[in-house]
Amino acid sequence: MQLRRNFMKSLALAVICSGLAMAQDIKIAHVYDKTGVLGAYAKQTQDGLLLGLEYATKGTMMVNGHKLVVIEKDTQGKPDVAKSMLEAAYADDKAAIAIGPTSSGAALAMLPVAEQFKKILLVEPAVADDITGIKWNRYIFRTGRCSSQDAVSNAIVLDKKGVNIATMAQDNAFGRDFVAAFRGSIKNAKLVHEEYLPPATSDFTAGAQRLFDKLKGLPGRKIIFINWAGSNAFKIADLKPERYGIEIATGGNILPALALYKPFPGLEGAAYYYYESPKNKVNDWFVAEHKKRFNNVPPDFFTAGGMAAGIAVVEALKKTSGSVDTEKLIATMEGMAFETPKGKMIFRKEDHQALQSMYHFKIKVDPAVAWAIPELVREIKIDEMVIPIRNKR
Repeated sequence: MQLRRNFMKSLALAVICSGLAMAQDIKIAHVYDKTGVLGAYAKQTQDGLLLGLEYATKGTMMVNGHKLVVIEKDTQGKPDVAKSMLEAAYADDKAAIAIGPTSSGAALAMLPVAEQFKKILLVEPAVADDITGIKWNRYIFRTGRCSSQDAVSNAIVLDKKGVNIATMAQDNAFGRDFVAAFRGSIKNAKLVHEEYLPPATSDFTAGAQRLFDKLKGLPGRKIIFINWAGSNAFKIADLKPERYGIEIATGGNILPALALYKPFPGLEGAAYYYYESPKNKVNDWFVAEHKKRFNNVPPDFFTAGGMAAGIAVVEALKKTSGSVDTEKLIATMEGMAFETPKGKMIFRKEDHQALQSMYHFKIKVDPAVAWAIPELVREIKIDEMVIPIRNKR
């Protein structure tokens, strides 16, 4: 009988200990556009996130004795679904921190949920300025670049006297935020026209003609700058802008999309990431590990962002000794610097936007490479870019 009582006590103790161990797990919800039109971008972010958590924990997936558990939630790229998925992650899954999503529309719907639950939402890679601007709240941080960082870096590349620029962008937050920041950064060149088209546009004839009419006949260099996601906006090249001496320019993109840049050797712009551009030990590990695990394919644009998000979470948790208390995390993350595949990022205290380098490139075409190579001209460093603070904090 005594033996049985001892056994039952031991069993009860084991159950209690098991429960405590489970309670110590730190749940991280990745609420992202797993399905939908941005699914390819989202898959990259997920791969990068897992690599980032692994790298920052030295392969243990532990911080201060706490196991990191990643929960996946699919927003389908729909704002209403994104909102409900984040609510479920915080309320039902007891996630301490959430990361995501891909779509800016989905992200904007998620921001009030983080405030309601008083939990951190680390935005990666949605880019709309409003996320860390007028729609921001103190629970929002972002490792992903914002539209202003894309715009300011591309303006730095093209802003020269004697240059006339017309922009073509999607008529949504992604497109309009970009152009607003681009316009504000142009000091020497002339912005002569802004063309906004529906996001699902596939026939660019009418928009292209308006662009041509605004640029043709102007003296100096003439450029159409394209800011587009999804469909192939390079189709405007089929309408032969070169007959008017008009060039095409755009920013960086994922490797499959870079294949579309092949007809444009010499095209210039600024990129968030290309695997050969950064020179640091984090990127060296990242590129080598990604190639090892994914059939010798290098990491891509959004994979780098996912890794940055994973590293940021781990570095914050290390500094709080594994505490997921939201106020401690906010105090820790404001102004926090951390090393990523892009080099140093810094969460700006005022709006929690990660300040980061961008990369001036010029397109090089190599028949042996499936995509056009955005060959590095130079790194555009944090202190060269004036990124507006828009949250009116």
